[in-house]
Amino acid sequence: MRMETDLLRFPFLPGFGKMEIIFPDEMTTPDEENMASSGKEIMVIHHDEDHNVMTPNGENMGTPEDELMETPDTGKLGSPDGHNDLALVETQPNKRRKKKSIVWEHFTIESVSPDCRRAYCKQCKQSFAYSTGSKVAGTSHLKRHIAKGTCSALLRGQDKNQLVATYTPPSRGSTVSETPKRRYRTSSSPYVMFDHDRCRQDIARMVIMHDYPLHMVEHPGFISFVKNLQPRFNMVSFNTVQGDCVGTYLMEKQNLSKFIEAIPGRICLTLDMWHSSRSVGYVFIMGSFIDSEWKLHRRVLNVIMEPYPESPTALSHAVAACLSDWRLEGKLFSLTFNQIQNEAALDNLRPLIAIKNPLILNGQFLVGSCIALTLGDIAKDVLSAGENTIRKIRDSVKYVTTSDSHEEKFLELKQQLQVPSERNLVLDDQMQWNTTYHMLVAASEMKEVFSCLDTSDPDYREAPSMEDWKLVDILCTYLKLLFDAANILTTTSHPSAITVFHEVCRIHSELARAVTSEDPFTSSLSKMMLEKVDKYWKDCSIVLAAAVVMDPRFKMKLVEFSFTKVYGEEAPAYIKVVDDGIHELFDEYVALPLPLTPTDAEDGSAEGNMKAEDSQGNLLSDNGFSDFDVYIMETTSQQMKSELDRYLEDSLLPRVQDFDLLGWWKLNKFKYPTLSKMARDILSIPVSTLTPDSVFITRRKKMDQYRSSLRPETVEAMICSKDWMQGGLTEVSNALVRMEY
Repeated sequence: MRMETDLLRFPFLPGFGKMEIIFPDEMTTPDEENMASSGKEIMVIHHDEDHNVMTPNGENMGTPEDELMETPDTGKLGSPDGHNDLALVETQPNKRRKKKSIVWEHFTIESVSPDCRRAYCKQCKQSFAYSTGSKVAGTSHLKRHIAKGTCSALLRGQDKNQLVATYTPPSRGSTVSETPKRRYRTSSSPYVMFDHDRCRQDIARMVIMHDYPLHMVEHPGFISFVKNLQPRFNMVSFNTVQGDCVGTYLMEKQNLSKFIEAIPGRICLTLDMWHSSRSVGYVFIMGSFIDSEWKLHRRVLNVIMEPYPESPTALSHAVAACLSDWRLEGKLFSLTFNQIQNEAALDNLRPLIAIKNPLILNGQFLVGSCIALTLGDIAKDVLSAGENTIRKIRDSVKYVTTSDSHEEKFLELKQQLQVPSERNLVLDDQMQWNTTYHMLVAASEMKEVFSCLDTSDPDYREAPSMEDWKLVDILCTYLKLLFDAANILTTTSHPSAITVFHEVCRIHSELARAVTSEDPFTSSLSKMMLEKVDKYWKDCSIVLAAAVVMDPRFKMKLVEFSFTKVYGEEAPAYIKVVDDGIHELFDEYVALPLPLTPTDAEDGSAEGNMKAEDSQGNLLSDNGFSDFDVYIMETTSQQMKSELDRYLEDSLLPRVQDFDLLGWWKLNKFKYPTLSKMARDILSIPVSTLTPDSVFITRRKKMDQYRSSLRPETVEAMICSKDWMQGGLTEVSNALVRMEY
């Protein structure tokens, strides 16, 4: 008959005739009756659920994986007369097989009496029955002591951050025809406790990090997966995981709040308004600041829902909430908006900030426009000016790229005409203006091919005319100006104001020359673009110029050079405005120094200790040098130069490409203690409110329908905590300021 247990056939045991050892993977022998008829006798060995070997009379012979046929007295393998003739075990007669069970990493066996041995836990020293006379207790109860968490010493030493590892006994319903799975064990994977709270926290962080919907925890597939992975985990509901996400946000916010409180300088804010299908707006407020180690950081501080986004008070309400939430009164330095604000909004914003924050340079740093949105807005005007021609180009590209036969014929013509262009024709994404620019450039380089296609393919209609191609060339010329400037913003998450200053000056000079063109379309288009560039320059030139002055490679020299190209004969008056503004700002920092931060206090105490150590008694602290002090005052000019004047008069540094600007100021903060504080604030001013992947988007951002359905507090918690967890407290990767000409 088919047996449901393991069989052992021993070849030379006295009294049994010839027997063999049959392991589970060799179970292809006849049944018991056939084996008896062949002259072989069998001995049926039963197992308990932990593979403890049991004889037919119920005696426990131990675990096969630990010991084979231990004798009561000596524990050696073999027959009663002391000889070992097991055919399939190549061992010496008196050598015990090595124990392999994982429990022996936690237990030792000690003899209590000549016929009794007990197993002792290495952790808690508790003893357990192992063998008494001819009976062996096995290892099941030892494994339960470790795996089920009953060992008190092991519980205290568990690392809750490790994964759950439990022992699963074999199934009772398995048959002899099933090949048992081999268990692999390593000493480096200890048993750990199951931590239900930690699992809930990990689910919340997973939902936040990957933008999973909160309802995911109630999806049947996810519930089934978790139950199979850890049946002991109590599944959480939508409300529970929502609370866990908010709890994670509050914990991360506390850490960031302490970090911001310790920064030595001021903070700059950017405001970006997102709309939604529910006609409400969400104000994204991001803070930029430089820490005590001169590392630049940028963090999302708030996502505030505004029921009436077009209201003049929407932004002022959001800014006031942010200042109060993060205790930034007195620390605000600048504001940058994602769009040009109307006068009513500014009239509501300026008084609010003046009450809560001392104005710096009469508030000239407070209101600035986003350079990425400005360039995108100008690009939209350029595309609108050539809308009809662009539509013809788009239809022609669509005709070629949407049909394999058309594309093959187009490539054949290109090869015959030997057109050198290596660009590929690709339809544009009308939500990103840079893709339209690339489409126009590629089509313009292959206009000869399109002209031949018009004559050789009767299905190709509405081919662009020569006038259309001339217009495309003009559009590409102006779009290239904008694209080159905007493309710089995509190379870093926090573009440098110094680079933007150079690009805006270049665009302004090119457009000023193009305005005088004899071509009506070129002149009109240039004039329209120049008006918007002038508007941005009027709002932000002082901020951009101040950043240039704080770069020891340029200082006022680049301002003088660029303003001469922009303003011509009127340049000296504008240069004086910048120079006066920088000096006025420096005077404010001298008169109203920032409170000492813990880092500054430590530096000051260290410097004081050094002076005390060098003094050697009262030699330098007595009045012995009073006459010398009088001599110094009499022989030194009364007009002492300020830090700013000394900095501006020093020679310019070599103009290297990869220059660590913040690192330079960190090294020179003791040489320019007050000016370095001013530089820290100026160099933290952001020039763009958009992330690099959003620079070329032409439409305003919208909150998706799912997030719009959540509570505003939950939306803020999900977005902010994701930004904080991804960035940690690491610096923004633009410490190297790149400058290209």
